[in-house]
Amino acid sequence: MVWAAPGSVVGVVLSPLFRRRRATHGVLLCEGADWPRRLGWPFRAITLGHVVLSVDVLDEPTLHHELVHVRQFERWGPLFIPLYLLASVWALARGGHVYRDNRFERDARRPAHTAPGVRFEVVSR
Repeated sequence: MVWAAPGSVVGVVLSPLFRRRRATHGVLLCEGADWPRRLGWPFRAITLGHVVLSVDVLDEPTLHHELVHVRQFERWGPLFIPLYLLASVWALARGGHVYRDNRFERDARRPAHTAPGVRFEVVSR
């Protein structure tokens, strides 16, 4: 928890800007905000430590994806964001896509039973 806290603090600061907040799987999930899209944010959700910020209500596959990023934050702590950015640069330098070929994104796209470091089950609401 402490190792991922720097990211979580940023997420908690942004959480009031989302219409719905709830705790699930040890994570604060904040859903429903139009402002990220108006600012040109192309992604559906972003994980900051133990906080997931989403423009809409997350379905199970996307929640799983974001929970993998939570586990990555737990592993890498404050190094996660710089490492994520370096992985994007590395993917681009190798002729890949900055997002799709990022190793952290590839790990998050794996099925729940094969994702590294993930020990949870997503259950229907």
